[in-house]
Amino acid sequence: MESIIHSSSFDDARVAVEVGRTRGMPPKETVLDLARFIDKGVRVKLSGGREVTGTLKGFDQLLNLVLDGAVEHLRDFEDALKITEETRELGLLVCRGTSVMVVSALDSMEEIANPFLAQEEI
Repeated sequence: MESIIHSSSFDDARVAVEVGRTRGMPPKETVLDLARFIDKGVRVKLSGGREVTGTLKGFDQLLNLVLDGAVEHLRDFEDALKITEETRELGLLVCRGTSVMVVSALDSMEEIANPFLAQEEI
């Protein structure tokens, strides 16, 4: 009996795609179209509450992201839900796809007034 040894999980994924094609199944595609954000600024919210911004350099179907010039936005020590103005330079960063919660373009972000706060004061 002949055994096949795969050198990496990439080879396994490639074999799985090839098997799927031979069975008549379409290749798997991601729901997100992150290709339009390549070489553009993105903000990524990670599980655990961390937020980072950087230039998206690459991604894969598992949502693993590569950010260049990454900056972490630090949280307030007293209120973990608030992001402070303090930042920490991270440089080149690989975000594991299982921890990515939100990916948004930096050019589409703007701060707005809290509409719920206005209703409470009335």
